[in-house]
Amino acid sequence: MTRMLAGAIGDGVFKVVLGAAFLVGGARFGDLLGAPTWLLAVSGAALLIGGGIEAAYVRRRPMATCLRLMIAYDIGWVLASAGALVLAWQGSTAGGELWTAYLTAAPLVLAALLVGAAATPAPTPVRPSAPDTLAP
Repeated sequence: MTRMLAGAIGDGVFKVVLGAAFLVGGARFGDLLGAPTWLLAVSGAALLIGGGIEAAYVRRRPMATCLRLMIAYDIGWVLASAGALVLAWQGSTAGGELWTAYLTAAPLVLAALLVGAAATPAPTPVRPSAPDTLAP
């Protein structure tokens, strides 16, 4: 297993763990983030589903496709986090809802794109060439 593949699987596992934490500790995270408990429960379920699909499908898809999708996801996460911080600094309670809403939608979109991506073709076995029977 390559480091990139291990990292991609780890990314999916991280989403699963975060989703489980949201489901188990939704009320505590909701108080911390200023988001309703139901949104954290929905987000936790989405993270569990999306992370599970990501961890399962990353082996079946070209690594270049997986990396592009994960980079796009992480850029979106950074932008959503920055937007949430700006809202929080302005005294709004919508920052936690924005961040949690991103964590609800983005894993499902990533999973759908991974499932829809072209599968990695199976390696073609290399057969030794036949002996030259025409040589003298």
